[in-house]
Order: sequence, then C-alpha cells, then structure tokens
Amino acid sequence: MEPIIEVKTQPKARKNRLAIGLRAIKKDWQLYSLLILPILYLIIFKYGPMAGNIIAFRKFVPGGSIFGETWVGLHYIKMFIADPTFIKVFKNTLILSSLTLLITFPAPIIFALLLNELRSIKFKRFVQTASYLPHFFSIVIVSGMILELVAVNGSINNIVEFFTGERISFIQKPEWFRTIYIGSEIWQGLGWGAILYLAALTGISEELYEAAKIDGANRWKQTIHITIPGILPTIVTLLILNIGSLLAVGFEKILLLYNPLTYKTSDVIATYVYRVGLESSNFSYATAIGLFEGIIGLILVFSANYISRRLTDNSLW
Repeated sequence: MEPIIEVKTQPKARKNRLAIGLRAIKKDWQLYSLLILPILYLIIFKYGPMAGNIIAFRKFVPGGSIFGETWVGLHYIKMFIADPTFIKVFKNTLILSSLTLLITFPAPIIFALLLNELRSIKFKRFVQTASYLPHFFSIVIVSGMILELVAVNGSINNIVEFFTGERISFIQKPEWFRTIYIGSEIWQGLGWGAILYLAALTGISEELYEAAKIDGANRWKQTIHITIPGILPTIVTLLILNIGSLLAVGFEKILLLYNPLTYKTSDVIATYVYRVGLESSNFSYATAIGLFEGIIGLILVFSANYISRRLTDNSLW
C-alpha cells in the first residue's frame, strides 16, 4: 500500500491571496488611498467609542476615569429591566419602528416600479427630482415644517375645519404622533429610497421583457415575473439592514417633534437614553440601555440574514 501524503496547501494559498492583494494595492494605490479617511472615521468615531461600553458594568463618576470607578456587574442592566419607564419606551420603540418598517419600506419599491413604467423622460426626471429634494432638507427644517403644518392654525387644520368645523391639536395628542412621524418619513425618504431600486431595474435585461411580450405577458405579468425577481436581491439586502436598525428609530426627528404630552406614544429608547444620560448625567445607566439596544440589533441582523438565506437564497453573507 502506498503511503498517503497530506499536502498542506492552505498556508500557501493564503500567501498567494496576500501577494495578489498587495500587488493590487500597489497597482491602484491612488484608488485605495481614498479609503484612508473613511477608515479613520470608522476607527475614531465608531469603533473607538465602543471601548466606553465598559461603563455599563462600572460606576461612572463625572470627573473620574472615563472607564468608570468601581465594578458593579449587571447592576445597571437589572436596573433598566425593572424600570417601568424603560418597559414603556421599549414598547413604544417596537411599535413605532415596526409600523415604520411595514409602511415606509415597501413605499420606495412601489414608487420605483411606477417610475419605471413612465414613458415620458422629462416627466420622469421631474418626478424624480421633486421626490429626491426632501431627503436633503435638514431634520430641523423638516420638523419645523411639520410643526407648522399640524399646528392649530396650520394648513392641515384649515382643511379639517372646512370639512368638520373644528380644529385638532395634532401635536399635543399622543394618538396622532405615530401618524405624523410615519407620514413625514414617507415624504422625506420616498424618492431617495427608490434610487437603489431604480439602479437595480436598469440591470434587468430587455431581452427578458421581449421574450415575455412574445409569450403574451402583459405589463402586470412582466412586473410580477421579471421586474420584482430582478430586484429581489436588493430588496432582501435593504430589508435585512432595516431590520437590524429596527430599534434605532429616528432620534433627531422624534426629539424635535415630541413633548411631555405625547410621551405615551412618542418616547422611545433613544430619547429616554438622551434624558437619562445627558440631562440626568447617569452615564452608566444610559450606556447599559444603549448596549442592550445594540445587542438586540445585532441579533435581529443575524436572524433576518439566516431566515432570508433559508427562504430566498439571498443574504448579506
């Protein structure tokens, strides 16, 4: 019997990949140099501050060490789990973020499909430009516009009074906050969110549509059997990313729109952390809540990616 000789090629293959990578960097170093600033930004402002999460398990004292003074273990985690206010804001966050995802995520897809059906190039460009503009407005400006529109003497109340004879103080009623927030999210993100889908639509071969026409498929059947499957990988990728940020509801807009009268439905984890951390200077407690939110987001990303890979064969990794 001939002896079996094991050939270890993994280190050699790794060296070859490393050599190929170094040659590519050397060849296109000008292009790769553009990555320096984004990488520095991520290191300084994203990964560096993660070291501060240690104060979720240590007691932070203003003026003392930035990593806390004494080890307290899970004290702050137990504290926010038992906090009835946290339970309320966690519930508000889940409801608001779930409604936002269910309503605002499909909207750009539908909008992109409708734009794709337009035959007038000039009108299509006008609609695209008009729908993109709100995305570039400052959150402060958008919030100011919303507050003016829903004010007691605002334009919306003028219409309501015309039909009902009365005015509604929308911004002071908790039951209206979610409607106002989600409506503003659709208006501000509809056009910008459709860009990726429009780009994906350009990658679908026209030959598929021609073949479908020959087989007698109308525009609706072409959309169902060609267009939507063609952009499905893009839809899945963005859906996974959106699910990962499910608890990260728009902090700035909520902070500018909410008030103590609407805390019942508008107070979310991010605004609660802001009040506890910055206004009350309870940094360890706020960090523990933020760490919990981040861990939940990580679990959601992995779960959504796993489910998508099993059901649709499309995933981030």
